[in-house]
Amino acid sequence: MIPIEKVSKFLPAVEKPTYKQSFNKRLMWTGIALISYVILSHITIYGIGKTPEIEALIAIQTLLGAKFGSLMTLGIGPIVTAGIILQLLIGSKIINWDMTKPECREKFQTWNKFLVILFCFLEAIAFVVAGGIPVMGGTLTFIFVILQLAAGGIIVLLLDELVSKWGFGSGVSLFIAVGVATQIVINILSPLPLSIPTATNPGPLVGNALSFFVNILSGDNARAIKAFVPLIATAIIFLLVIYVQGISVDLPLTFAALRGFGRTWSLKLLYTSNIPVILAAALLANFQLMGRIGVSPGSCGFFGCFDESGNPTSGIAYFLSPPRNLLFGFLSVAFPELAPQITFSSSEVLRALTYLLFMAVACMIFSIFWVNTSGMDAASVAEQIESIGMQIPGYRSDKRTIEGVLNRYIPALAVLGGLIVGLLAAFADFIGAIGTGTGILLTVMIIYNYYEELKMQRLEEAHPLVRKVLGE
Repeated sequence: MIPIEKVSKFLPAVEKPTYKQSFNKRLMWTGIALISYVILSHITIYGIGKTPEIEALIAIQTLLGAKFGSLMTLGIGPIVTAGIILQLLIGSKIINWDMTKPECREKFQTWNKFLVILFCFLEAIAFVVAGGIPVMGGTLTFIFVILQLAAGGIIVLLLDELVSKWGFGSGVSLFIAVGVATQIVINILSPLPLSIPTATNPGPLVGNALSFFVNILSGDNARAIKAFVPLIATAIIFLLVIYVQGISVDLPLTFAALRGFGRTWSLKLLYTSNIPVILAAALLANFQLMGRIGVSPGSCGFFGCFDESGNPTSGIAYFLSPPRNLLFGFLSVAFPELAPQITFSSSEVLRALTYLLFMAVACMIFSIFWVNTSGMDAASVAEQIESIGMQIPGYRSDKRTIEGVLNRYIPALAVLGGLIVGLLAAFADFIGAIGTGTGILLTVMIIYNYYEELKMQRLEEAHPLVRKVLGE
């Protein structure tokens, strides 16, 4: 293995600030990174044609915070893919690193960045070869397009570092939330056509909210229902995720040196938050992309067959993609007079079950791996509690004792939290929430986490509007 010090000095990096950042400065850098990302997502790659509107690729675009055809085509894909690889290698003990040691964490950070840059080039090649980004030109244009895509991925890596070191939260989460939120606003309120109606895709012609009222007035109940159900589904997912986010186990703590003073240490039901579903969604996105390499529309490959639009119709690729019209299918069976244009097949049920099983199992596995590699395990949390001079009432003031108590909860929460977030993501996809079910699930969780993080900051110097939004 190449020595870590020889690799790190050649990798691009954003240095940490040498002084304590104020709230307003950190908020400013977060805004700069966000605005930069949005601007770059509107800069078109030179040398490409019109990107195909393949449903599965559009879903990938949403989940990766990307915009196909722009410098942000790769989105957070390389970052998440590199994280998946390292998580699997460390979790399976193929790489035996003790993540509680600073030198091992430094190795993890450096090799993670190295893999991100490597995947920027690999995924750029995959997008071009798979036809997701059509190149208009010869070999030199082909190479230039790949270099532009890879450069965009590296810029995302640096923007992510800028947010994590100079701003608030994670750039990866922020970019996902912005991409999905943009899609939600457009799909709800846009007065412009969202798609050209065809025999297989009759609408809607405008944003769901406007389409619902237009079709109600014209008496077209089928299209009115197709516009209204996603609005309700989106609201349901918002409320459901906010409710689940609030469930936690509160562990009472007291100061060992100051009797009568204490606090609670909350262990949330969704202990690893949105990390498992980000990793699972990225794994599926990469799988869908690989399945299209060397397979032209309307033909079959190792991962299954694809229609003329490039969407899977059979095989592994089909059964590991969410059935977008499952809820509409049930509606067409229950109320055929209201939804006569919607078709439903029994194979969709099997497809839903395989997708549900994959998301549940994958999120559980990634949740367990993340706890063990990110300092969220019982031993690391016990060390944090002991370092601030606190103990659990009724127990000895000892790290091993605290760890023993935490081991009653954390492993179970890692499994249960991963399972629940996987089931929520699949359920959200099934009922057709706007912005894809998984995308809106991630967005709600990201916004909620940002709200909680900002609430914990010192807000005295924040703008009055910010304090008002945060309830201060």
